[in-house]
Amino acid sequence: MQSMRVMFAMAMVVTTGVALGQAQAAPAGPTGPAAEVQRSYGTFKTNILKSADKMPDADYPFKPTADVRTFARVVNHVTEAQFRTCGALNGTAAADIQKAPAETADKATIIDALKLSFAACDKAFAATTDANLADMFDVFNAKRSRIGILWGTVAHDDEQYATLALYLRLKGLAPPSSEK
Repeated sequence: MQSMRVMFAMAMVVTTGVALGQAQAAPAGPTGPAAEVQRSYGTFKTNILKSADKMPDADYPFKPTADVRTFARVVNHVTEAQFRTCGALNGTAAADIQKAPAETADKATIIDALKLSFAACDKAFAATTDANLADMFDVFNAKRSRIGILWGTVAHDDEQYATLALYLRLKGLAPPSSEK
């Protein structure tokens, strides 16, 4: 019983500390669940696009070990995932979802496809409001809510950005999030 009280007290302290920290760093502009996911998406969009631009064309085939993906493949993976998820939110038929170029394509071609996938996501994220977060969509053979798809996209972009940032560092380049 005593340990439960201690855990509850610790949870209250942490929750209060997080709430105070968030209150001090309150974002300018719209607030609410839709605005939160839109802001997070914007951060990773910027970082991923800057990472793709920053890596030299000659290093797009780079992979740290034989068992991992190339830099180009990671960028294309973001592109493919965004075309699928944001395409579903935008009502794009599965047969009409665009494809990423080959990972052997040149940097410009890979970045052009990435930008197109972000354009599809820009549309999906911009159409999001607090009122439509619970709308359901068919994605990956399952019914998922708009907010679940959007946060899933943000989480996936976060994971892939971490990989891109590591590859940049291995090439002696600072990732965009470290440049601030």
